[in-house]
Amino acid sequence: MCKIKTVLKYLLLALELGFLEGSRFRCDYMSTNVGWFKYHEVPLNFHDAYLQCKYEGAMLASPSTAEIKSVMMELMCYASAFSFSISILTGIHSTFAKGQFHSIDGIPLAQIYHEWAPFEPDNKNNAESCIASNYKGKLSDVSCDEPRPFICHKKHINIDPNDCGTTDPDYRYDKRTNKCYKLHNKPKRFAPAFFTCSAEGGHLAIINSEEELKVIHELHALYPPNKIAGHYDKNSAFLGFYYEEDVADWTTIHGETLEEAGFAKFQEGQPSNSTTGEYCGAVYRDSFFNDVSCHKRFAFICEKSPHYPEICDSENLERQANYTRICKHNFEDKGKSSPGKTNNPVY
Repeated sequence: MCKIKTVLKYLLLALELGFLEGSRFRCDYMSTNVGWFKYHEVPLNFHDAYLQCKYEGAMLASPSTAEIKSVMMELMCYASAFSFSISILTGIHSTFAKGQFHSIDGIPLAQIYHEWAPFEPDNKNNAESCIASNYKGKLSDVSCDEPRPFICHKKHINIDPNDCGTTDPDYRYDKRTNKCYKLHNKPKRFAPAFFTCSAEGGHLAIINSEEELKVIHELHALYPPNKIAGHYDKNSAFLGFYYEEDVADWTTIHGETLEEAGFAKFQEGQPSNSTTGEYCGAVYRDSFFNDVSCHKRFAFICEKSPHYPEICDSENLERQANYTRICKHNFEDKGKSSPGKTNNPVY
């Protein structure tokens, strides 16, 4: 019997190692035996942190197991060295129904072993629907609107990144420009469109030549109006340029004039500022540039280098991190036998 258990143990270990060997993801993430992790030091609110992780191909991390919690606490060590008051947003929230806390991937808080910080949870002003963790792993309920650092987590999967260095199949590599492009057919305003492209590892597309305009037109043609969601102008898409009032000129998001970027042709009669406040740049699906309102929703086009972010193999990065380890946490999964046990009741 013992021999059978030993054989099964090593068989499972071999399968796990083989699985990890095929796992590849962004090099700005740390690889562990429970997935890939990245600590974001720039605070965001819950909604934006959720989106940042999602657009990176991951999810907002929750301390749903002892192993994941240990990694999250290790990643907090560096930040905690400078301020032990730092807490991070987790993916545990009750934004769908007050008091009903679940992780982003649907695990109820009652099934996650957890300990509350002193005097928590208190649901202050009936406005605390998100959960934060301090450097000791103790939880507090907090406002979802209050920005905090956060951690993204991606499970190991056997899906290789494509030619664009991403697992997102909507990014297409074009050898004429040596760039990758994606048209987002769910319209957004200019600022959220900028955020989305940046989080995906790229930026709102900047057209540098007639040849690149042709590439953009071909991409746009793959999304006729009936493939673009909502009741919006479906013949234009945001690009990475805007009208900079201080210099009274159209400028790319990288600080160049359109002429310096290499392409500056507007559709005849444009820019017109026809509805007043048309200070963001777009391209017609079969023509040149147009000025549109930054506050209206349009489809938008992202561009990224096929070499950024760099892609790494999990076995080359496992347990490696781009921070100095200052403390170490090892948590036992005390909740396996009684997952709902806590040191304070959930309100």
